[in-house]
Amino acid sequence: MAQSDFLYPENPKRRQEVNRLHQELLDCLSDSFHATNKLIAVLNTHLGCTLPSIEMKRDGTIKENCDIIIQAIMNIQKELQKVDEALKDKLEPTLYRKLQDIKERETEKIAIVQKVISVILGEATSAASAVAVKLVGSNVTTGIINKLVTVLAQIGASLLGSIGVAVLGLGIDMIFRAILGAVEKTQLQAAIKSYEKHLVEFKSASEKYHHAITEVTNTVKHEMK
Repeated sequence: MAQSDFLYPENPKRRQEVNRLHQELLDCLSDSFHATNKLIAVLNTHLGCTLPSIEMKRDGTIKENCDIIIQAIMNIQKELQKVDEALKDKLEPTLYRKLQDIKERETEKIAIVQKVISVILGEATSAASAVAVKLVGSNVTTGIINKLVTVLAQIGASLLGSIGVAVLGLGIDMIFRAILGAVEKTQLQAAIKSYEKHLVEFKSASEKYHHAITEVTNTVKHEMK
């Protein structure tokens, strides 16, 4: 038993909790990288984008990896903004407003985009129209992506952001020492509560993000049949 455990008898339990939280965080980060690369592949294939795929920086910090995802999403949003502006320019105002109407059927929205997508992209495919509808004409999807960016920024700015990704695979004691190096022992309990809060938000945002991207890819597969 470490000397600090005599002063803080809850430390052994907290070590286990820290390990669990960090492993879950690493899983969420990995899922977010994977989902973002799936989205990038869809945009490159069907909307003519040339976005590079991203890779987790194993020797970097949590913040550095959060920033990689955030930057990739910002690049994605720039490309989607271009498509949105082109749709607004080419469509009649009433048709463009239908794209933003959550009550409008998705099949109708795809038909609307299909009218001008060839002018925007140089070719007309139902898959491209479906991607545009799912990502440009959906406030729900936009909200999910923005929420993930917000949560990632909060994690990066927190104490958790300074811990290296590689530490997560080195065992409980190494993780615990890394955190003890960043905070006073008396602050450890408060720090863990903060991590729990961030992780709950991150898991929720990551799961919704992954689900939204899966919906996009499934819609594309359906349109290509």
